[in-house]
Amino acid sequence: MIEKVAPSDARVLITGANGSGKELVAHWLHEKSLRNKGPLIEVNCAAIPSELIESELFGHKKGSFTGASKDRAGKFETANNGTLFLDEIGDMSLSAQAKVLRALQESEICRVGSNQNIKVNVRVIAATNKDLQKEISEGNFREDLYHRLAVILIKVPLLNERRQDIPLLIQHFSKKISEEQGTIRKEFSKNAITMLQKYDWTGNIRELRNVIERLIILSGKQVSENDVKLFASK
Repeated sequence: MIEKVAPSDARVLITGANGSGKELVAHWLHEKSLRNKGPLIEVNCAAIPSELIESELFGHKKGSFTGASKDRAGKFETANNGTLFLDEIGDMSLSAQAKVLRALQESEICRVGSNQNIKVNVRVIAATNKDLQKEISEGNFREDLYHRLAVILIKVPLLNERRQDIPLLIQHFSKKISEEQGTIRKEFSKNAITMLQKYDWTGNIRELRNVIERLIILSGKQVSENDVKLFASK
């Protein structure tokens, strides 16, 4: 299913538990899309105070509020001709939701403190760990925005429900961590991978990545079954 929607410009809503890999799916969708030469801009909606989220997304004009010392472009403008990934969109304020809906409908935004509209060409991918249907019924999320975002709906299962993905994830994280640390990439033995596939990954992919990083730091030239026994135990 994901392979069919990846090259498209369609908006995607990714749902799943904390740490299940929603961000990885968003990155994959961008890389396989026709926008992969453009930027991928990420916004964690839960990490930005509600009073600042609109400025973060749409930018602001100098003097529009205390601390706005100069004109500033928002994430929609920065992501022009690329992808905007709105993570934890279920935590976005209703006011910001209304403006995001308008941006999706009109393909234009307006900076805070300005009356000038700016055209943007952005593909939006959103993600949440919340039940948005429940949030809609409780008045916390706009139903019209939900339908705008959920053109394609992807539910990411728990890692324990897709253990067959663990070998590929180990390769991915091993390569990424080695690049980040500037070290030689370490291989994982077949037995080490088999052991990791049997673990109870209550923290999902986020926990797996942390364990892979620990093993890479503490093991020898190759990550062995003994390394997993010593360093991956909970």
